[in-house]
Amino acid sequence: MLISTIVLFVLAALLGLTAAFRIIQKKPTVKGVAVAHGALGAAGLVALILYAVKNPHGLLTIAIVLLVVAALGGLVIFVNDLRGKAGPLPLVVIHALAAVTAVALVLVVALT
Repeated sequence: MLISTIVLFVLAALLGLTAAFRIIQKKPTVKGVAVAHGALGAAGLVALILYAVKNPHGLLTIAIVLLVVAALGGLVIFVNDLRGKAGPLPLVVIHALAAVTAVALVLVVALT
């Protein structure tokens, strides 16, 4: 199940990169990409929580906290996007760094 969770996060990350590049270029994001990114990330978070409940691990707890922070930041970015505002870029960077760090922690647990 942990590998499936990582796959969901990787797919979400690829879509997130697409959206982030559009924001950096000051172009409007494709709403379908943004929604799919959020849906995959949320599905990965739920799967991770379900896994962590049955298989507690300190690194998974940290990853979940980071992913919740990333999700909240992503929600702000998405709401801004719906209002026709980009970013803000620092939040996009924090969102991405929190998510990548969390997924790296999940990967460490999966490989040990």
